[in-house]
Amino acid sequence: MALPQRDFKQHNGHAVAIFGEVLADVFPDGSVLGGAPFNVARHLQAFGLHPVMITRIGQDELGRELLDEMQHLDMDTSGVQIDPVNPTGQVKVNITETGHEFDILPAQAYDYIHAGVTHMVTMATKPDLVYFGTLAQRNMESRLAVDNFLNYGTSPRFLDINLRDPWYDKHTVRRSLLRADIVKLNNEELATLVNMLRLPGRTAQEHAAALIKRFNLDLLLVTEGEEGGWVMDHVGDISTVNGAEPPKTFADTVGAGDAFASAFILGILKGWPADITLERANQFAAALCGVRGAAPSSADFYAPYKKAWQL
Repeated sequence: MALPQRDFKQHNGHAVAIFGEVLADVFPDGSVLGGAPFNVARHLQAFGLHPVMITRIGQDELGRELLDEMQHLDMDTSGVQIDPVNPTGQVKVNITETGHEFDILPAQAYDYIHAGVTHMVTMATKPDLVYFGTLAQRNMESRLAVDNFLNYGTSPRFLDINLRDPWYDKHTVRRSLLRADIVKLNNEELATLVNMLRLPGRTAQEHAAALIKRFNLDLLLVTEGEEGGWVMDHVGDISTVNGAEPPKTFADTVGAGDAFASAFILGILKGWPADITLERANQFAAALCGVRGAAPSSADFYAPYKKAWQL
């Protein structure tokens, strides 16, 4: 299976416009900057691409911490909006025996991303790919902004479905799927969509094929945690990958799905075959489970992957 190609510029520095939330993942003993879109942006920056994060933060200490972190990582901050009223997003992370649970706070700055500013930044970026999720669409103002964001040109649209109770509904999910070309979700989220959208079929693969057909998708990527994952294209061809070797020291699974998404996006932009892309994405996601939070504290973490992948 070959991943979909859209005349990408074949060089390092592909522009990727990333729309969505920035969150401080608040652990019992401290906080770490996160949020799926920001996690993906950080990884893509480390891999040598040019992510432009379109988000909104508060005039508070967490907001200043974010800008400092982005500048430290040499990331483009042109898409970061400052909200004079609402705070930078926060989510409380509770570590359990089976993984982690999220308590996502309401009325955060990313709920009020400005549509006009979003449009201007996206047009200036001229992205090779655009990335968006579902959480940042829970408020009307940011829903209008994501509409403007997705109206840019013919760039492939990568939807990262993150279903977090109670912050999603059928309408938002359907709208997002209708605008997407490539969709990434985990096996539990696929099962949720089966019930929500009444997808026909008896197996996960049959459900995936029905989802692709109903929403005219190019590609559906399904992650299965420690079991690996698989991808199906629009004609039903499937590539699979088994679970990768776990890290020597396990920390948590926070951000593992975002690591998977970032490496998969990298593979799309670099023109890697589907099976190689899956293997590398799975390997990278597994390694991240040895890091506390959603991203490593040092760029050295990326060095062996950049060398092995010839980035």
